[in-house]
Amino acid sequence: MAALSTRGLVSRLHQHFLSLSRPFAAAPTSLPFHALTRRLFSSDALMDGSQILHQPPTRIIQATPAIMTPNSKRTGIIAVKCGMTALWDKWGARLPITILWVDDNIVSQVKTIEKEGIFSLQIGCGHKKPKHLTKPEVGHFRAQGVPLKRKLKEFPVTEDALLPVGTSLGVRHFVPGQYVDVTGTSRGKGFQGAMKRWGFKGMPASHGASLSHRSPGSTGQRDAPGKVFKGKKMPGRMGAKTRTVKNVWVYKIDPARNLMWVRGQVPGAKGNFVFIKDSVYKKPDVSMLPFPTYFAAEDDDETNIGPLVADLGEVDPFMVAD
Repeated sequence: MAALSTRGLVSRLHQHFLSLSRPFAAAPTSLPFHALTRRLFSSDALMDGSQILHQPPTRIIQATPAIMTPNSKRTGIIAVKCGMTALWDKWGARLPITILWVDDNIVSQVKTIEKEGIFSLQIGCGHKKPKHLTKPEVGHFRAQGVPLKRKLKEFPVTEDALLPVGTSLGVRHFVPGQYVDVTGTSRGKGFQGAMKRWGFKGMPASHGASLSHRSPGSTGQRDAPGKVFKGKKMPGRMGAKTRTVKNVWVYKIDPARNLMWVRGQVPGAKGNFVFIKDSVYKKPDVSMLPFPTYFAAEDDDETNIGPLVADLGEVDPFMVAD
């Protein structure tokens, strides 16, 4: 019965498409069923005289400054962690500083709501040779018309923060004194015990704990429920996970060398890539940020611009950051 019903359904569909194909002189009834359906659903068959299918207008994205609103969301950038150092302010307070290098960031792809269903920008960082990339990766860069990049990251943005492909992004995308969120891969520490991995206290160090001083202790129960619950903190691999440090204070930027000084630590080892974006919880003042990014003037020479340091006035930096 299933075979007969399926065969009858195909026959009825064939007759239906034959009746629909009569207004089209270029679609003969002697064609096979699959060829006829391909003809009926092609772009030529959907065009009848002066009636042409309506196509949505092409979105025009321009690299021009705009006015940022509280609901606007800018793109982030990719940086390389150079290491840590320390600085002292005029009050004598020691500031732990992490130095980040923004290595030639450009917009490598633009995603819109009409095509991909989302507004986002794909940012590329660094340089790489074609022999070190796969053929699909090389084809992606050549299709977009941008140089080969070492690292790619996609940042969701709002519609008013879109940038055209090939737009260059530097450290002046951020301003000293604002807060940012930095995401990276933490250092891998290998297989560690419960005391190092989770901060357990451990067993007694003297009496009653023979050869089990750093043991995690009991991990299960007796007959009921007779198992170890999922998520139990036990020894295992530690580190090498994606972590985000929020509310990192931008202390100084150097446009000449594309360097950024931020207070505190960021995840990752030296040479690792980190992703920087505007802070979610401590939102910066929209009037102080370049939107959608910083556009250098034609006569603006970045090499002659000195480092830009956060202006704290007479306020203690730890009071400002906290």
